[in-house]
Amino acid sequence: MVIDGRRIADEILSRLKKIKPPKKILAAVLVGRNPASESFLKQKEKVARSLGIEFKIHKLQDNVSFEELQRLMNKLGVAESVGGLILQLPLPKNFNRDSAIGLIPRNKDVDALTGFSKILPPAAGVLQEILSHIGFGLDGKRAVVVGRGLLVGKPIADWLNVKVKKLTVFNSSFFDPKILKEADLVVSGVGKAGFIKGDMVKKGAALIDFGYSFSEGKLQGDFDFESCDRVAAYITKTPGGTGPILVAKLMENFFKLASDI
Repeated sequence: MVIDGRRIADEILSRLKKIKPPKKILAAVLVGRNPASESFLKQKEKVARSLGIEFKIHKLQDNVSFEELQRLMNKLGVAESVGGLILQLPLPKNFNRDSAIGLIPRNKDVDALTGFSKILPPAAGVLQEILSHIGFGLDGKRAVVVGRGLLVGKPIADWLNVKVKKLTVFNSSFFDPKILKEADLVVSGVGKAGFIKGDMVKKGAALIDFGYSFSEGKLQGDFDFESCDRVAAYITKTPGGTGPILVAKLMENFFKLASDI
C-alpha cells in the first residue's frame, strides 16, 4: 500500500480550517541563498495562507554576523504580533547551529528544536499520524531509523524509543544489514536517492521516507521505490509522501502555540 501523504495532510488542514486562525504572524528567518530552503518556505507560506495565517519571511545574507542574526531573532522573539518562529535550516557553515537554535523562544518554536514538551517535533508528528492512519501498532515491533539528523532522525528516534520492542539508529555510512532486514518499521532521512533497496528490508515492513535529493533530474527519496514497493506492506513515495504532512503538522504546532488550543 502506497501511503498518500497529500490526503493525510488535507485531513489535518481540514481540521485546522474549522478552527479560527490565530491573529498572529508565523515568521521565518532564512540565512543565505539555498534553493531547497527557499522552496520549502514557499510551500509553508502557501499552506499558511490557505489557513488564513499571516506568514512573513525575513531574509539575511550568508555573510551576516551572528550578532545581526541574534538581533533579528530577539526582535521577533519578543514581538507580541509573532506567534511562531521558524529558523530555516541548514544555516551557512560559518554559523554554530546550536547557538542559533538557542535564539528561538521556546513558546514560539513550532519546529520543537528547543525541546518544548507541549508539542511534538513535526517529523515525529508525521510518523505518529501515518502509523495511526494505517493502523500500525508499535508494541512488540522492531524499528530502525536511518539518519541521526536534528529535524528527522533524532526526534523520531526519541519518540520511538519507549514505544517499540527494539530501536536501532544507523547513519548512511554504517548500518548492520541483518538488523535492517529484521525491522518491522524503517524510517529514513539521510537524503541519498535510492539508498535502501528492496532486498535490504523485511517483507511486510512499513517504510517511511523523509529523505529527499535530486537524482536524474527528479526528486527522489532514500528508498528505491520500485524494488521496495514489491516487498513492503506500507511505503511512502517521494514526492507526495511525508513532505505535505510535515508542513501540515508544522501548522498544527503553530495553532497550538499561538492559540493555546
